This record gives sequence, C-alpha cells and structure tokens, in this order.
Amino acid sequence: QVQLVESGGGSVQAGGSLRLSCAASGSRVSSYLMAWFRQAPGKEREGIAAIESDGATSYAESVKARFTISKDNAKNTLYLHMNSLKPEDTAMYYCAAGPGRYSYWGQGTQVTVSS
Repeated sequence: QVQLVESGGGSVQAGGSLRLSCAASGSRVSSYLMAWFRQAPGKEREGIAAIESDGATSYAESVKARFTISKDNAKNTLYLHMNSLKPEDTAMYYCAAGPGRYSYWGQGTQVTVSS
C-alpha cells in the first residue's frame, strides 16, 4: 500500500510562486505514473500535470508554461513548481500515483491565490 502526503500549499498573491511536494511511502513509486490534480469549490476535479516513469511530462493548457512537474526518485517525492499564480489557480491540490492508473491519492493541500 502506498501513502501519499502533500505539502507546500498556502496563500500567495497573484504573480507569486509555490512549490508543492508529495512524499510517497510504503513502496517505491519511481515506476508509477504520477500526477497532480486540483479541485476548486463548485468545480470538477481536473488533472493539471502528469509525469511518466521515464520522465515524460504533460500539462493542461490552463497551467502550461507556468507549472512544472518533476520527481526525485531517490527521495520518492513528486513536486509541482507553480509560477505566475493566478486567482483562478485557487483550489485543493492532490497528488496521485499508480502503475498505469491512479490507484493512490493524497489528502490534498490548499492553494489560495489573492488578487
């Protein structure tokens, strides 16, 4: 069983930056597909960034060129570097991982961007 714990969320002004971390335990996740999702109040959960076992990345159009997903296999940790934050980025952010599908989810970390 894999446990995922997010951290790094907080409140920031528009234009600011944050780095989210997702620490995995219980198993090595270097071979897993990993991703970041977010859900704003009243909206559906959306996938915003994913990274495959070989390091290939993909992004939602809403965050492309502003957010960067990365991972440190030695630390068994996933990251999301967020730059040029906008008020519409306000949401609960979740990491997810799994061997081919997202079997494991973290509890989420809140990001609030004020204008």
